[in-house]
Amino acid sequence: MFKAAIYAFLTLTTSFTSSFFFFFPNPPKSHYHSLFLSASLSDNASISHNLYMLTRRPHVAGTEANAETADYVLTTLTSHKVNSHIVSYDVALTYPASRSLTLTPAPGHPPIAFDLSQAIYDNDPYADVADQVMPTFHGFGKSGTVSAPVTYANYGRVEDFLTLKEMGVEVNGTIVLAKYGKIYRGDIVDNSYAEGAVGTIIYTDRKDYGGGGKGLFPDGRWMPPTGVQVGSVYSEAGDPTTPGWPSSEGCERIDYEEVEKSGVVPMIPSLPVSGEDGEVIVRSIGGKVANGDWQGSEDGPVYRVGPGPGVLNLSYTATKAIAAIHNVIGVIEGAEEPDRFVLLGNHRDAWTFGAADPNSGTAALLEVAQRLGKLQKEGWKPRRTIIFCNWDAEEYGLIGSTEWVEDNREILKSKAVAYLNVDIAVCDKDYSASATPQLDELLKEAAKQVQDPNNASRSVYDSWTGSGASPPIGRLGGGGSDYAAFVQHIGVAAVDMSFGDGYPLYHSMYDDFIWMEKFGDPMFHRHVAVASIWGYLALQLADKEILPFNYLNYAEELQKSTIELEDEVSNKITVHPLLNSINKLTKAATKVNNEIKAIEETSKFTSAKKTDFARVREINDRLMMAERAFTDSEGLPGRQWYKHLVYGPAKHNDYGSKSFPAVDDAIEEAKKLNTAESWKSVQHQVWRVSRAINQVAKVLSGELT
Repeated sequence: MFKAAIYAFLTLTTSFTSSFFFFFPNPPKSHYHSLFLSASLSDNASISHNLYMLTRRPHVAGTEANAETADYVLTTLTSHKVNSHIVSYDVALTYPASRSLTLTPAPGHPPIAFDLSQAIYDNDPYADVADQVMPTFHGFGKSGTVSAPVTYANYGRVEDFLTLKEMGVEVNGTIVLAKYGKIYRGDIVDNSYAEGAVGTIIYTDRKDYGGGGKGLFPDGRWMPPTGVQVGSVYSEAGDPTTPGWPSSEGCERIDYEEVEKSGVVPMIPSLPVSGEDGEVIVRSIGGKVANGDWQGSEDGPVYRVGPGPGVLNLSYTATKAIAAIHNVIGVIEGAEEPDRFVLLGNHRDAWTFGAADPNSGTAALLEVAQRLGKLQKEGWKPRRTIIFCNWDAEEYGLIGSTEWVEDNREILKSKAVAYLNVDIAVCDKDYSASATPQLDELLKEAAKQVQDPNNASRSVYDSWTGSGASPPIGRLGGGGSDYAAFVQHIGVAAVDMSFGDGYPLYHSMYDDFIWMEKFGDPMFHRHVAVASIWGYLALQLADKEILPFNYLNYAEELQKSTIELEDEVSNKITVHPLLNSINKLTKAATKVNNEIKAIEETSKFTSAKKTDFARVREINDRLMMAERAFTDSEGLPGRQWYKHLVYGPAKHNDYGSKSFPAVDDAIEEAKKLNTAESWKSVQHQVWRVSRAINQVAKVLSGELT
């Protein structure tokens, strides 16, 4: 009792820890986990300082400024006793060389030339470095000059273009004007091209991002009129000139013309513009009045679909470069299983200052490292190796993480336990998380351990769950962040989380430290909470003797997705192969869970050292490798880099997360053609998924046929 009381006391104070452990060596791992979560180790002042240092000036991938942030992360990790190094790759990137946009509102009217700039606000503390903000552009946007009438296409989704067709609007030969907000910007451009458009303009509509004109930054959290969301329009992952292999020194590289022919970069020029400029263009469009849900703010103009009479002249020239990018990798080596890796990742590059996206995540990553460094001083060593990954060039297309995964593919496939991703750590107040389903229970447990930074009387889990029976956990099929290479390419269990799910200043020059300090997280308590959950997840995965995976959750999730699929196409195909394979997975997951319970029961009556290491290792390997079996070497049809047959991006929205993506793609095609052959292709994709699930069940069971 005395010893237990002392351990409890030490979770609150650490002053005499070293002398105490002289008398009571080797405290349980749970002691260190509690210590990690204690107020004595968390440091919101340090988080604030790190975020300030990382966001002093814009730092786009491939620039000197971003190389300096890599050095800062390296130095900081090293100071926290994390053995760190930089891994560099030479990758294809593009930058704006010249751009212009003019509007002729109607025949005989003088043209309006847009200056395409974001205004410096009064007393802007970053005014002296504003000239370092990259001119607004689309990464990997196509060079070209086009002139054509304007057509308004709402959010540029497939269904929006279908609506235009039903209205009798001819998109072919026009320049499409579309709003940001529902799908990936690259898919807006690709969808426009598919309808015959010659160019695309994407703008930030004030109805979605402007807060109704009230509370605009710097006085509020909403996007000011001249704010522009920049970003990439590349539709794959990794360096487009090294598809499927790392961009290491002296590597094979395809030329850019071949990249364009492959269809992974747009075939028409595009530019992003502000809400202010977008509204000017809207006013120049005539024709039929758009549907009510296509309209803008109540005090705005009437939105019509066109085409014309407004005519846009769009000109854009890109500079193509092979630029050096720098990943920072830090390692805390495991004491018992150094060849098993738990990875934490966040990217560092930003389109401008990047206070929310991504450096709120970088600051949280450094906070986790700082706390683990303190644990090491107290005698903690992880059972498995913990690896910190700070990626570069994520914004262009997940390039830094993809190149590193491709560079280390076979090692990671055999040794990676899980990947824990935080991109934007904080941009609003509500917690959200996504995961591969075997990590659901662990994710819930972690959220229960951390106080809600918005309500001290509740845990993050309580607020996350709300009035529901269980919190909403998303899935990782989208291509929106660096988990993609781990989950969708090599099949590693993963988590992604943040406070907030989107924010109005996204990818604009106003995403700076001032916005975060005033509106995003004034006391940096949400940053502390993210770091606490993130680090606790890592500790559980690194230190638990048996990995805290539960594949029954996976089987349940697959069952739900299969029922949804059956409801959609039951009169065309059968889903029985999927149901049969899910049943096998359920049995295998139950079997391995029972084996784990038996080991845990046995360990209650024996010392930890006497636990059968080989037996535990064998079960852990089955748990770790089962996720790999969801991948198929052939990948998704037409998108071979994506290997996971359960989770992958939607074909027409890279941000969208789809279950059974190859099946969904085949269904979309079959609905267009409605031939026996096209529905046969759907059935084939169903069989492919079912075979993968059968393999997962076999890996989990650990038995040969």
